[in-house]
Amino acid sequence: MSRNAAVTRAGSEQALAVYQELRARPEAGFDEVADRFELTADERERCRRELASLGLTAAHGDSGPAPLRPLVVDPDVALLRLLRRERDRLQDRLAATSRAHTALEALAGPFLRAGAPPRSEVEVEIVTDPQRVLRELSDLTGTVRTAVHVMHTGSVRREDMTAELERDRSRAARGVRVRAMYSRRVGTVPEMTQHLEDRAALGVELRLSPVVPMNMVLADENFALLPTDPHDPGSPAILARGPGLVRSYLALYEYCWQAAARYGEEPGEPGGDGLSDQQRAALHMLASGIKDEQIARSLGVSLRTVSRLLSEVMQELGAASRFEAGVKAARLGLLDGEGPEPVA
Repeated sequence: MSRNAAVTRAGSEQALAVYQELRARPEAGFDEVADRFELTADERERCRRELASLGLTAAHGDSGPAPLRPLVVDPDVALLRLLRRERDRLQDRLAATSRAHTALEALAGPFLRAGAPPRSEVEVEIVTDPQRVLRELSDLTGTVRTAVHVMHTGSVRREDMTAELERDRSRAARGVRVRAMYSRRVGTVPEMTQHLEDRAALGVELRLSPVVPMNMVLADENFALLPTDPHDPGSPAILARGPGLVRSYLALYEYCWQAAARYGEEPGEPGGDGLSDQQRAALHMLASGIKDEQIARSLGVSLRTVSRLLSEVMQELGAASRFEAGVKAARLGLLDGEGPEPVA
């Protein structure tokens, strides 16, 4: 293969070509394949890191030096391993959250109440009774003042749809903002399609996402309800009150909301101001001080794609720098969901 043909394979394309060659020639070492494609030292290292990070190559044990003779892993096996690692990582975070909740329960006792004003108190409770959860949600409908933010990992039960629409009418009558995020797959369920249309007609802001991490209900920066185990809808619920803790959950919700697509729009379709949902998410994270590497991991894209997205954002906003893009985005209300400020 000529050098000109090799250099046209950039980033993931080069890694894909190397991987396919390693699968076709299992007896070949990594450097032998890299020599065949005439890769530079930087390109070799980038391909080696990318294949290893995806779990598509691994150390080959006693058959040779790992960097020279990698073990090629089938894509389905690598995917299962990656999913297992992500599941374990989520379970570790959940365990850490549970420990934090235990500590917060202690702090919500005499230590916190000794010096904090009532509004700043944090209360955390594990609720095991499903009827108690339903009562809390029913009471919330009548007490919420400003906004409710909801995540659904799946479809709403048919018997719950009517009650949900009644809650929407009640909140709309009192001027309460309601946002609801669903997994994109619910759009394939006819009953859910009609239910989403009914909710949208009542003024509920809806978005769909390929991944919704857990069921969650937030209200007024002072109420949070979420499961102790995101993988088990029947697990006990975490009931948290107090802005100090609830704002942390709201930050997670805001990130997921920015990354999701508006109901009725194709994923990635411009949202009326020239920015796609993916560009909005990158812009929002940039303005929050998140580094490019974290943005790439959060969006599931490469660093090169992040740079391209932010360049497109700068071009759309007419900004000469990322800082200027953040300033203009804030002024236009793109970071808080509000409309543009009047131009003087």
